[in-house]
Formats: sequence, C-alpha cells, structure tokens
Amino acid sequence: MTTLVDRTDTLTRDALAVLQPGFVGTTAPDWLLRRIGEGLSSVGLFGRNIASPGQLAALTAQLRAERGDVLVAIDEEGGDVTRLEVRTGSSFPGNHALGVVDDVELTRAVAAELGRRLAECGVDLNWAPSADVNSNPDNPVIGVRSFGSDPRLVARHTAAYVEGLQSAGVAACTKHFPGHGDTAVDSHHSMPRIDVELATLHARELQPFRAAITAGSKSVMSAHILLPALDPDRPATLSPQILTGLLRRELGYDGLIVTDGMEMQAISSTYGIERGSVLAIAAGADAICVGGGLADEDTVLRLRDALVTAVRQGELPEERLADAAARVRALADWTRGSRGAASEPGAASQEGTAPGTDIGLTAARRAVRVTAGERPYEPLTSAPYVAAFTPVANIAVGDETPWGVAAELARLLPGTETGTYADAAVDDVLLAAGDRRIVAVVRDAHRHTWMSQSLDALLAARPDTIVVEMGLNQAPPRGALHVATFGAARVCGLAAAEAITRA
Repeated sequence: MTTLVDRTDTLTRDALAVLQPGFVGTTAPDWLLRRIGEGLSSVGLFGRNIASPGQLAALTAQLRAERGDVLVAIDEEGGDVTRLEVRTGSSFPGNHALGVVDDVELTRAVAAELGRRLAECGVDLNWAPSADVNSNPDNPVIGVRSFGSDPRLVARHTAAYVEGLQSAGVAACTKHFPGHGDTAVDSHHSMPRIDVELATLHARELQPFRAAITAGSKSVMSAHILLPALDPDRPATLSPQILTGLLRRELGYDGLIVTDGMEMQAISSTYGIERGSVLAIAAGADAICVGGGLADEDTVLRLRDALVTAVRQGELPEERLADAAARVRALADWTRGSRGAASEPGAASQEGTAPGTDIGLTAARRAVRVTAGERPYEPLTSAPYVAAFTPVANIAVGDETPWGVAAELARLLPGTETGTYADAAVDDVLLAAGDRRIVAVVRDAHRHTWMSQSLDALLAARPDTIVVEMGLNQAPPRGALHVATFGAARVCGLAAAEAITRA
C-alpha cells in the first residue's frame, strides 16, 4: 500500500531528478551534495567550476562519491564556446571551421577527441553540438557556433559530431531545437521569433535534427524561440505541439529532452523560471537546465517545490513528471555503462584520436583561408603591432575566454605588442603601432559598422596592414593579406599566426 509519505517522497525525488542546476566554486558545496543524496540526478558545469583537468576530475569524483550515477553536464562546444579551457581558449576549432573544411571524418575525429578529454575528467553529458542552420548571417548568438548555412552540410556534420562524441561515452545534446539559426535576437536577452512557413522549417531547420536523431543523439536541447508556424502562442521550450507533437511523435525522438537555460530572459522575464519549468515539463521536456546565471540552493528548492505543487494541484500530471525523471535516470544508466566501454582499447578508433593528439590544431589549419591583396605580400619576420577590434561578447561565449592572434604571434615573433579597441580610434592604433606592421583582428566585421569603418580608415593610412577575420567571413577580403579562421578558438589564432608568418 502506497502511503502519502511515500508518494510525497517519490514526487520530491522526481522533481529533483529533472533539474540540471549549476553551482559556484571548484569543489561541490555541501548543499549540492545533500540534494544529490535526496534525488538530484544531474549537475551542470560552467567555466567558473573549472581550474584544470585534474581539479575537474577531482570535482566529478566528489559528486559521484555521493551518487555513482549522477549526470555531470557541461556546455563544451569547442571553438568560441569553451568551459574546459575557458581561461586559455579552446584546443578545438568550432563548428563553422569544421563546416568550412567539410570533412565529416575530421568532424567525427574532433568530437571523439573532445569527448575523450571530457570523459577523462568525469564529464558524461555535453550540451553540444549546435545543429542550428545559420541562415541569418546577422544572427547575434549563433554565428560560428553553426556548421554553416547549408542544411545538408549542417546535417551531415551534426550526425558525425554526435557519433564522435558518443563513441567516447559522452552523451550528445543536440541543440537548439527546432533551430535558432534564423534569429536576429539573442534569447539570453529577449524572445526571438522566426516567421517562416512550415515547409521552410522542415526543409531547413529540421534537417540537422533528423540527422542527429538517426545518429542516435542521446539528448536534444530545446530553444526559447517563438515559431508561429508551429505554435503561435508559446516558445518551443514550453510548447506541447513542438516538443511532444513534432519532436516526439512526428520525428520519433525517444531520448532526453533538455531545456536551454531557464534563467535566460526569453523565459524568465516572460513566464518566470518556476512557471516556465512547470510548463516545460508539461510540454514534454524531461530536464530543466538552470544555473548559468542562477547557481544556488534557493533556485533548486524553488523549482523542486514548484514542480511538486503543480502535480498536487493537478496542473502537471504526475505520470509526466515520473516519465521525465525516468528518462533522466535512463540516460545516467547509459553514460555509466558507456564510461567503461569507451575506455576499452580501440573504443575510439577514429584516426587522430590518440591521447594528446593535435587533431584540433590540424582541423584549424585546414580551415584557414588566405587571400592576398593587390600588392606583393611579404611575410612577417619582425614583431608587429596587433590591433584587436573587439565587439561585446554574447553571453553564450562569455568574456572570460581570450581570443585573437597576439599571443600566438608573440610566441613566433617575440616583442609583438597589442592593443584592444572598441570603437573607431584609428589614430590611437597608428600612434601605438609606430613603424611596425599592423595586424588588425576583427570578429564579424560585417555586423559592426564601427569595425568596418575602422578597417577602412586603417587600410587607407597603412595599406600594408594584415587583416584577420575570426568570425563569420561575410565582408569582402581586405588588406595586404586577409586571413579568415571561421572561429576564435586558441588553435584558430595559432593557425592564423602561422599563415601570417609563412605566407
């Protein structure tokens, strides 16, 4: 006979099981360990939680000492969005660079090596890859996080990435369903809206997600975007038509559905995180991601209690919450079993995935595109001045991670100096550079008028300036030498520095 106490305990454990919270610190706080003991099944890691691979391994061991099957998730896309190497820049180029190379075996190998490194540190769920088709080049939040603007290219590389990552025993979380690529608004700040016909969504946005499902992606992350062709009232994360109707029934997806961060303004300022979380689970989501900005015990308790109350008041079916919790536990079982299987000899058999491999640098070098200017170009042989024209980083990327070419050029050409500019202060650049050659580094110059104007003025004064574009390469090539890296990872900077000094 089931008592009220038993039911309450089950409800509480299920409500905790569907949460994926973050926390502050490089060791697990007592409150987090206590909640894991009470049923919390997942923990999300961010840059603030990571100091080194050794420290990360100790942290994940601490979490699993409390509960052996806890899911440890991370937002590690590689490229511009890195948590594992948040203070140094990534050892792997991002999706756009891989899409430019368009070698699916390379993409699979890069993902397998990234997965191996995550697994080695005890991480078993990666909120990646981004399967968004970047059809809007002015998109403020996706950009180089996408494999490209061609749905077929994005689909084949999404599938390869999923396969590579999961070959290392790390579950993929393909995002941002049903596609964030055609937005002009960042959902961290407000609610994006995509006004296209249903046929366009199926032909463009949904192609990569179909490929990911076929490839066996263990989880899919929903987007906080409004798509009136699918649901005129609620964003994807809160929409039964999109999560249950489209993703579950029409596309046949049976894995874990994870929400994007519920503290993002598209949800929190419109619905509130408690109400939003209840609506998300009711709509068909299985796990609530929260903790990028909210990372404390109070948030966990508020969401737990909101879910329990919704069940008791009849707003959220108890069976739906139980099903969501069961899917979380099922994924935890898969990752636990895969941890051992992926560590067996030959488990990650792709060429170039041996421990310590430089597959990321190899990929970054293959992605670089160099365009010579009209005048004969002389490779840099003496220390230049690097002028970094720096836009405001979007929240997904963050401003902690260094980017550019100055550090890598300084290793090749000691004495290299650099300055950072956030407006068209060209006179300041010329004064700081003196007689030295100038390397102008930009990121999405096509989206920033001030940046384009800076380049025009700088090239008018110093035609021998070298231009390095580390974002989307949409503007026409300019400069004595134009180098496009298709991403701002550390290895992309190194590949650009090599091109500049050896061209």
